[in-house]
Amino acid sequence: MASKHSITIEELHARTAEYVRRAGRGRAPLPVTDRGKVVAGLVPPNLLPPRRRRRTILPESAKLLARARVSSSVLDDLDAVRGDRRLDLDPVSIA
Repeated sequence: MASKHSITIEELHARTAEYVRRAGRGRAPLPVTDRGKVVAGLVPPNLLPPRRRRRTILPESAKLLARARVSSSVLDDLDAVRGDRRLDLDPVSIA
């Protein structure tokens, strides 16, 4: 049987929005039970561990990066990428 600090799946199904808001305001997980056994929990966001993404460079990308010409200027890098599409704009002539 569920305690007064837990909810059943049927209660969650009937009043999902209410229980999700309640869990979000809470300081502890809100257990969800099925036939008296805890099967899940609604947890406030502040109790969730921060997610850390593991970033991996693909072998193909690593080869390209190894061959890349590196400059100290972002503008030089942009010019290299743009190639002949580079625009020379005179700031005075722009209205």
